Amino acid sequence: MSGVVVLVGNPRAQSRTLQVALRAAEAVAARAGLTVPASAVDLSVLAPDLFGAVPSAAFQEALDAVVGADVLLVASPTYKGTYTGLLKAFLDRLPGGSLASTVALPLLVMGDPKHALAVEVHLRPLLVELGATVPTPGLALLEAQIPDAEAVLGAWADRLEPQLAAALAAGAAAS
Repeated sequence: MSGVVVLVGNPRAQSRTLQVALRAAEAVAARAGLTVPASAVDLSVLAPDLFGAVPSAAFQEALDAVVGADVLLVASPTYKGTYTGLLKAFLDRLPGGSLASTVALPLLVMGDPKHALAVEVHLRPLLVELGATVPTPGLALLEAQIPDAEAVLGAWADRLEPQLAAALAAGAAAS
Protein backbone atom coordinates (compact mmCIF):
# COMPACT_ATOMS: atom_id res chain seq x y z
CA MET A 1 0.00 0.00 0.00
CA SER A 2 1.18 3.48 -0.81
CA GLY A 3 -0.52 4.99 2.20
CA VAL A 4 -2.21 8.36 2.02
CA VAL A 5 -1.29 10.75 -0.79
CA VAL A 6 -2.33 14.38 -0.30
CA LEU A 7 -3.35 16.53 -3.29
CA VAL A 8 -3.87 20.23 -2.59
CA GLY A 9 -5.42 22.59 -5.12
CA ASN A 10 -4.75 25.91 -3.43
CA PRO A 11 -2.93 28.37 -5.73
CA ARG A 12 -1.08 29.87 -2.73
CA ALA A 13 2.11 28.17 -1.59
CA GLN A 14 2.20 26.93 2.01
CA SER A 15 -1.53 27.62 2.34
CA ARG A 16 -3.79 26.88 5.29
CA THR A 17 -5.46 24.32 3.03
CA LEU A 18 -2.14 22.49 2.69
CA GLN A 19 -1.57 22.54 6.45
CA VAL A 20 -5.09 21.28 7.16
CA ALA A 21 -4.81 18.57 4.50
CA LEU A 22 -1.57 17.25 5.97
CA ARG A 23 -3.11 17.17 9.44
CA ALA A 24 -6.21 15.43 8.06
CA ALA A 25 -4.03 12.83 6.34
CA GLU A 26 -2.19 12.18 9.59
CA ALA A 27 -5.49 11.70 11.45
CA VAL A 28 -6.83 9.33 8.79
CA ALA A 29 -3.56 7.39 8.53
CA ALA A 30 -3.29 6.96 12.29
CA ARG A 31 -6.72 5.34 12.45
CA ALA A 32 -6.28 3.20 9.33
CA GLY A 33 -2.69 2.09 9.94
CA LEU A 34 -1.42 3.81 6.79
CA THR A 35 1.62 5.97 6.09
CA VAL A 36 1.57 9.63 5.19
CA PRO A 37 4.13 11.19 2.86
CA ALA A 38 6.41 13.87 4.25
CA SER A 39 5.03 16.29 1.68
CA ALA A 40 1.98 16.72 -0.48
CA VAL A 41 1.30 17.23 -4.15
CA ASP A 42 1.02 20.99 -3.80
CA LEU A 43 -0.37 22.34 -7.05
CA SER A 44 0.77 25.89 -6.27
CA VAL A 45 4.31 24.67 -6.96
CA LEU A 46 3.32 22.83 -10.14
CA ALA A 47 1.03 25.51 -11.60
CA PRO A 48 3.60 26.81 -14.13
CA ASP A 49 3.82 23.29 -15.65
CA LEU A 50 0.09 22.67 -15.75
CA PHE A 51 -0.59 23.72 -19.32
CA GLY A 52 2.68 22.70 -20.92
CA ALA A 53 2.50 20.28 -23.83
CA VAL A 54 5.04 17.97 -22.22
CA PRO A 55 4.85 17.62 -18.45
CA SER A 56 8.01 18.32 -16.47
CA ALA A 57 9.51 15.48 -14.46
CA ALA A 58 8.07 16.95 -11.24
CA PHE A 59 4.62 17.27 -12.80
CA GLN A 60 4.74 13.70 -14.09
CA GLU A 61 5.83 12.49 -10.63
CA ALA A 62 2.80 14.27 -9.15
CA LEU A 63 0.46 12.63 -11.67
CA ASP A 64 2.03 9.23 -10.94
CA ALA A 65 1.70 9.73 -7.17
CA VAL A 66 -1.98 10.61 -7.49
CA VAL A 67 -2.76 7.70 -9.82
CA GLY A 68 -0.76 5.29 -7.64
CA ALA A 69 -2.39 6.29 -4.37
CA ASP A 70 -4.30 3.76 -2.33
CA VAL A 71 -5.91 6.63 -0.42
CA LEU A 72 -6.01 10.09 -1.98
CA LEU A 73 -6.96 13.01 0.23
CA VAL A 74 -8.00 15.82 -2.13
CA ALA A 75 -8.16 19.28 -0.56
CA SER A 76 -9.03 22.68 -1.96
CA PRO A 77 -10.21 26.01 -0.71
CA THR A 78 -13.72 26.84 -1.82
CA TYR A 79 -13.70 29.42 -4.61
CA LYS A 80 -16.98 30.66 -6.07
CA GLY A 81 -18.86 27.85 -4.33
CA THR A 82 -16.67 24.97 -5.55
CA TYR A 83 -13.05 23.72 -5.73
CA THR A 84 -10.34 25.70 -7.50
CA GLY A 85 -9.75 25.78 -11.23
CA LEU A 86 -6.16 24.77 -10.48
CA LEU A 87 -7.36 21.47 -9.00
CA LYS A 88 -9.76 20.91 -11.90
CA ALA A 89 -7.06 21.60 -14.49
CA PHE A 90 -4.72 19.11 -12.81
CA LEU A 91 -7.35 16.40 -12.53
CA ASP A 92 -8.33 16.99 -16.15
CA ARG A 93 -4.87 15.68 -17.08
CA LEU A 94 -5.84 12.24 -15.75
CA PRO A 95 -7.49 9.80 -18.12
CA GLY A 96 -10.98 8.59 -17.27
CA GLY A 97 -10.92 5.68 -14.84
CA SER A 98 -7.34 6.37 -13.74
CA LEU A 99 -8.37 6.46 -10.07
CA ALA A 100 -10.21 3.12 -10.27
CA SER A 101 -8.03 1.53 -7.58
CA THR A 102 -8.06 4.61 -5.35
CA VAL A 103 -10.13 5.48 -2.30
CA ALA A 104 -10.60 9.26 -2.35
CA LEU A 105 -11.41 11.54 0.57
CA PRO A 106 -12.58 15.03 -0.42
CA LEU A 107 -11.96 18.04 1.83
CA LEU A 108 -12.89 21.66 1.18
CA VAL A 109 -11.87 24.63 3.32
CA MET A 110 -14.41 27.44 3.20
CA GLY A 111 -15.18 30.81 4.70
CA ASP A 112 -18.95 30.51 4.74
CA PRO A 113 -21.10 27.56 5.84
CA LYS A 114 -23.46 28.19 2.92
CA HIS A 115 -20.84 26.43 0.74
CA ALA A 116 -20.82 23.26 2.86
CA LEU A 117 -22.55 21.15 0.22
CA ALA A 118 -19.86 21.94 -2.36
CA VAL A 119 -17.73 19.04 -1.14
CA GLU A 120 -20.53 16.57 -1.97
CA VAL A 121 -22.13 18.33 -4.93
CA HIS A 122 -18.97 19.32 -6.82
CA LEU A 123 -15.80 17.58 -5.60
CA ARG A 124 -17.17 14.08 -4.95
CA PRO A 125 -18.64 13.71 -8.49
CA LEU A 126 -15.34 14.75 -10.06
CA LEU A 127 -13.47 12.06 -8.12
CA VAL A 128 -16.10 9.44 -8.92
CA GLU A 129 -15.93 10.40 -12.61
CA LEU A 130 -12.22 9.56 -12.50
CA GLY A 131 -13.09 6.13 -11.08
CA ALA A 132 -12.29 6.69 -7.41
CA THR A 133 -14.26 5.08 -4.64
CA VAL A 134 -15.52 7.80 -2.30
CA PRO A 135 -16.96 5.76 0.60
CA THR A 136 -17.60 8.54 3.08
CA PRO A 137 -18.91 12.08 3.20
CA GLY A 138 -16.25 14.64 2.48
CA LEU A 139 -15.27 17.25 5.02
CA ALA A 140 -16.41 20.85 4.72
CA LEU A 141 -14.09 22.68 7.11
CA LEU A 142 -14.84 26.29 7.93
CA GLU A 143 -11.91 28.67 8.21
CA ALA A 144 -13.24 29.53 11.69
CA GLN A 145 -12.68 25.87 12.66
CA ILE A 146 -8.98 25.87 11.74
CA PRO A 147 -7.85 26.79 15.28
CA ASP A 148 -9.74 23.69 16.49
CA ALA A 149 -8.80 21.59 13.47
CA GLU A 150 -7.32 18.72 15.48
CA ALA A 151 -10.67 18.01 17.14
CA VAL A 152 -12.66 18.42 13.91
CA LEU A 153 -10.25 16.30 11.87
CA GLY A 154 -10.07 13.64 14.58
CA ALA A 155 -13.85 13.34 14.74
CA TRP A 156 -14.04 13.14 10.94
CA ALA A 157 -11.33 10.47 10.81
CA ASP A 158 -13.11 8.49 13.53
CA ARG A 159 -16.38 8.56 11.55
CA LEU A 160 -14.81 7.54 8.25
CA GLU A 161 -12.46 4.83 9.51
CA PRO A 162 -14.90 1.88 9.23
CA GLN A 163 -15.93 2.79 5.67
CA LEU A 164 -12.32 3.45 4.69
CA ALA A 165 -11.24 0.07 6.07
CA ALA A 166 -14.06 -1.67 4.19
CA ALA A 167 -13.23 0.13 0.92
CA LEU A 168 -9.54 -0.74 1.23
CA ALA A 169 -10.35 -4.38 2.01
CA ALA A 170 -12.68 -4.56 -0.99
CA GLY A 171 -9.99 -3.07 -3.21
CA ALA A 172 -7.40 -5.53 -1.92
CA ALA A 173 -9.76 -8.46 -2.51
CA ALA A 174 -10.41 -7.30 -6.08
CA SER A 175 -6.70 -7.09 -6.89
